[in-house]
Amino acid sequence: MNIEVMNGLLTPKSVAVVGASTKPGKIGHTVLMNLIDSNYAGGIFPINPKAEEILGLKCYPSVLDVPDQIDSAILTIPAKFVPDVVVQCGEKGIKGLNIITSGFSEVGKQELEHHIVELAHQYGMRILGPNIVGVLSNSDKFNGSFAPFLPLPGSGSLVSQSGALLIGIDAATYLRKVGFDKLISIGNMSDVNFSDTIEWLDQDENTTCISLYIEGFKDGRKVIEAARKAKKPIIGLKAGVSAHGAAAAASHTGSLAGAAKIYKAAFRQAGIIEAENLDNLFDRTLVLSLQPPMKGDNLLIITNGGGVGVLGTDAAEKFGVPLKYAPEDIQAELKKYMPPFGSAKNPVDLTGMADTDWYYGSVKYAIAHPWVDGLVVLYCETAMTDPQEIAQCIKRAIKDSGVKDKPVTISYVGGEKSEKAMHWLLKNGIPAYGAPDLAINAMAALNEYAKIKEAVNDLGEDIDNVDKQKALEIIKKARADGRNALTEIESKRVFEAYSLPVTRSELTTTKDEAVEVAEKFGFPIVMKIVSPDILHKSDAGGVVIDIQNVDGIRKAFNEIITNAKTYNTKANIHGVVVQEMAPWGTEVIIGSVNDRTFGPTVMFGLGGIFVEVLKDVTFRVAPFSKKQARQMISEIRGAPILAGVRGEKPCDREAIANIICKYAFMIIDLQDEISESDANPVVVYEEGNGLKVVDARIILKKK
Repeated sequence: MNIEVMNGLLTPKSVAVVGASTKPGKIGHTVLMNLIDSNYAGGIFPINPKAEEILGLKCYPSVLDVPDQIDSAILTIPAKFVPDVVVQCGEKGIKGLNIITSGFSEVGKQELEHHIVELAHQYGMRILGPNIVGVLSNSDKFNGSFAPFLPLPGSGSLVSQSGALLIGIDAATYLRKVGFDKLISIGNMSDVNFSDTIEWLDQDENTTCISLYIEGFKDGRKVIEAARKAKKPIIGLKAGVSAHGAAAAASHTGSLAGAAKIYKAAFRQAGIIEAENLDNLFDRTLVLSLQPPMKGDNLLIITNGGGVGVLGTDAAEKFGVPLKYAPEDIQAELKKYMPPFGSAKNPVDLTGMADTDWYYGSVKYAIAHPWVDGLVVLYCETAMTDPQEIAQCIKRAIKDSGVKDKPVTISYVGGEKSEKAMHWLLKNGIPAYGAPDLAINAMAALNEYAKIKEAVNDLGEDIDNVDKQKALEIIKKARADGRNALTEIESKRVFEAYSLPVTRSELTTTKDEAVEVAEKFGFPIVMKIVSPDILHKSDAGGVVIDIQNVDGIRKAFNEIITNAKTYNTKANIHGVVVQEMAPWGTEVIIGSVNDRTFGPTVMFGLGGIFVEVLKDVTFRVAPFSKKQARQMISEIRGAPILAGVRGEKPCDREAIANIICKYAFMIIDLQDEISESDANPVVVYEEGNGLKVVDARIILKKK
């Protein structure tokens, strides 16, 4: 990213409006009027060959006729004229183009969009858009958009893929009392995208928090990398999670992968705090732009009402910061600020008798105590106290404590006076919300941010004992046969090439061969159909387990072949695999998809035939560290099963973490070849006894 060019694009010292119009209601007129009305101090140059003056400003036939330097051009002309204007802007030495014009890739004209980007890059220019609302910046008094006005001033900055939503957010800032310094519309992202804006805003001195409204990333890995490096908190609201369409359903992983799950994993790895909805985006932007992270898990609630205290307690557990009883020394001190029937345990109930002195004393003491990592102050409006005076005493208590590295959030429940008091708190840098759960959720975001930033640089490590050439030869042979799916035997051989422990297996084509292999392995035996046209063998009646003798081998062979031919009369049957039967253990699944946004992505969960029913899985974008693999194991609902419950010994979770990391390395190393894959089931034994991959599936990319 060229910072000088991006500065010219997003905070220009001078701007040309190409397509400036004399007619009110036209976008070219609105943009020009907005620049003037926002008190923009830079040079404004309307470009219109048919006008001499617009809104009191001298008009020019083209940017080449402007005698002064121009940093940025805002284009509002029809799409067909844009390429010629891009060239003119390049010859003029303009740094960046804000292309409001629509009619490009969003209506199927991808070639025209690619063409203007190529032209811009020839001159070292960057393009924002096309199909954008524009850029708004309070600190620069710059409304280079057709949004009606600059947003309520604040220190957060928002990047939105939706122009209409950005206009709505602009107006909502005044109603919600959540301010932004910059609103940036990125539209089609033909050139400048989320990763560019994250990197630039992270260096912007007027931005303390970056918020993103996302419909889709063009290059998810670049976004992850930019967010990992960012020093400022980032909040992401992902829309369009109901239908992903990136992964085929040929594997269990393909059927379970979805936009919501994969974006959630990517956010976690990138250090992006997720917003649940638009309201939550406002709430979390507010707190992360004003307060430091909550670096520990000890949350204390101070309240004057038992009801809101209970609501706060419920919310704390729901949002991942469950309350603990305060230490005895805290309780002893806080009892000085309540009547005998109050409670100092946590939540700290000062009771409805609480006045400004009690609020001041309890807040000042609590925030300074080493045990307290974050403080939520709740207030119910009463006839005995003035909400504004309570707000002022809370502010004074925080200031007098001298503590600047611990977060505080506030919630008022009341009427008009409480509303005004909360607005006063916001103006003084303290986030205030109209319900206890909102204040707790905001604190949870600060806690999540502190934790998530610790893990963002946990990247993958290289794996030893890898034979990539062997894997590629197996894949090459399958492609030569015209297949995009490896057989189980081939899949296991690829796994073996990356040191994944698989059960011993051999392909047989006759009953006699099957008997010979079974006697070599030793009973009991498992037998399975091998056909590239039958991926889910159990569905076809193509699996027989726990075979104890030679007669059972012969019988199973006939049964499997007959069932397979009945299931799919056109199936190409390679034979029957004879496999050692792994001892019983706990079944898990490890899978992958080559996601169109993030590339190789790993899934983990409880395995077996019910995985698609239970859907107890979690994802990570590869590569990642063993620490991240351990987190995956702990995230699923079935984690207590792996940890050992009701007298059962713990499973070998370290072996699971090891195989997840090896598997992640494999799909990164073979990302040009593998579309999706499963190791299911992987049978895990007691702690220290390892695991075995019992079944394997690999679907190749179509070439």
